[in-house]
Amino acid sequence: MAHLTGSDRADFVQGMFTRIAHRYDLMNRLMTAGQDARWRREAIRRAALPPGRSIVLDLGAGTGDLAFDALRRHPETTPIAADFTLAMMRVGQKRQNGHQLNWSSADALKLPYPNETFDAVVSGFLLRNVIDIQQALAEQFRVIKPGGMMVALDTTRPRENLLSPLIHFHMKTVIPTLGRMLTGQADAYTYLPDSSINFLRAEEMAARMAAVGFSEINFERKMFGVVAIHWGRK
Repeated sequence: MAHLTGSDRADFVQGMFTRIAHRYDLMNRLMTAGQDARWRREAIRRAALPPGRSIVLDLGAGTGDLAFDALRRHPETTPIAADFTLAMMRVGQKRQNGHQLNWSSADALKLPYPNETFDAVVSGFLLRNVIDIQQALAEQFRVIKPGGMMVALDTTRPRENLLSPLIHFHMKTVIPTLGRMLTGQADAYTYLPDSSINFLRAEEMAARMAAVGFSEINFERKMFGVVAIHWGRK
């Protein structure tokens, strides 16, 4: 499924997240041994939201994890949780304090917001799923205020090392097995590891960010190099 392109890929991804929405958060915790919650907190810290009534966009929000973290760290902020899969947002709306977030249907390639709207745009495991990474980055740059931050928590293609066989076993065997057992959606949890293995290297993502205009770009690898947090300033 990771080989799909264009509208076929977009339709598959939307349908996949609709099918697994009810178990998505649980699978994230299991796949990352609970580390994803800590990474999301770090992503919000990297967003460096200014004091006062800042506005942050959690793009590809799913059930709103990053938006909830932003609200906990900055109670005065206005978090917008945006996704193109309604089923994921419906799950998020039912979470405790789900009513405190502003939920928005949005396509990452054509954001429905004016220029320079947000103090920061954050995303968690969004970019590996979009059909045009450069357009998605350009849209984020457009809607961020001058001086604002973009932060992306996502998978990244790992370097080959002594742990590579173990990493591949976890991604190609353990994750699909867990996904089939807990969600009944083996295809979804075959796609997700495949999309990670075939995604950009961290250095390539940094170069893509620079190409659309971001500066002060940096990244930090996590989980034996299969995850990275990227950040940059407009």
